[in-house]
Amino acid sequence: MVYPYVELLYRKECKVSYSILVVGSAALDTIETYQTKVEDCIGGSALYFAAAASLFTPVAVVAVVGKDFPIDQIHFLRQRGVDLSGLNIVEGLTFRWGGRYDRDFTHRETLFTALNTFETFNPIIPQHLRKSDLLFLGNILPELQLFVLKQMEKPKFVLLDTIRLWIENERKALLDVIAKVDAIVLNDEEIRLLTDYSNINKAVKSIFKLGPKLVIVKRGENGATLHTNQNDFFALPAYPLEEVEDPTGAGDSFAGGFLGKLAQIEQLNLFAFKQALLAGTVVASYTVQSFGLQRLSTITLQDLQIRTDYLLQSILISR
Repeated sequence: MVYPYVELLYRKECKVSYSILVVGSAALDTIETYQTKVEDCIGGSALYFAAAASLFTPVAVVAVVGKDFPIDQIHFLRQRGVDLSGLNIVEGLTFRWGGRYDRDFTHRETLFTALNTFETFNPIIPQHLRKSDLLFLGNILPELQLFVLKQMEKPKFVLLDTIRLWIENERKALLDVIAKVDAIVLNDEEIRLLTDYSNINKAVKSIFKLGPKLVIVKRGENGATLHTNQNDFFALPAYPLEEVEDPTGAGDSFAGGFLGKLAQIEQLNLFAFKQALLAGTVVASYTVQSFGLQRLSTITLQDLQIRTDYLLQSILISR
């Protein structure tokens, strides 16, 4: 059954009013699970986001890589209309990260981090991208996120991501960023750490006092919740999977699906946010079923629709 009021298809020929810019990392990841080890697979917040958002609409990327980066492996992004003019290729090595997951993927251990060219990343936004309607600030240093915001020309909607490292070590700068964005996406651990509240509802309300109008809480296999400063609440279960290969990048691809959907439907209201949450959930469910961008690069319209319909059998998205 197709649900006509929620369209989760990428239309290559449709005219899109809302343009998207993502500023974040591009990386080569080494990932270990209890079954497999993969070295130098494509990763980074900007590329996971772009791979997801480009299923719905073209997106522009600002990031940095070294001369060793296998640019041919992201050719599929160009085919989807992704603007890579802001992907700077410089002398040196690409940012590398290595991590190991436990058997049930509930814990991740960082094995190494080599910032390389990312250490001196200076996100100068190309002039033609400064008027982008929607902006995703990937989990880069908060001072760099502020620098990006200063270059933008009144975006309609800004979504912020962050990580535990910045919450613990760059709190002041992070709070400055939070005060200037429309929405923030955090997982359970991050929102509790940021607010010092163990109760999620109290934590969300304290976030609203900092500035954002929308808070998204990622809860892993328990799905995600969406909260607005008008006391609106929407919860969505995760898509049930029998097997997970690699959770890396799930949060960034979730954000990509979310903003990609908002751009496609050209609305910024509660109904649109609910649809976007659904889109992000569905796309992220594919991300975790492969290493790197492998599955995101091969998703079909039928794949998206099947999982969307499955989730919609148990929920009702209403205005």
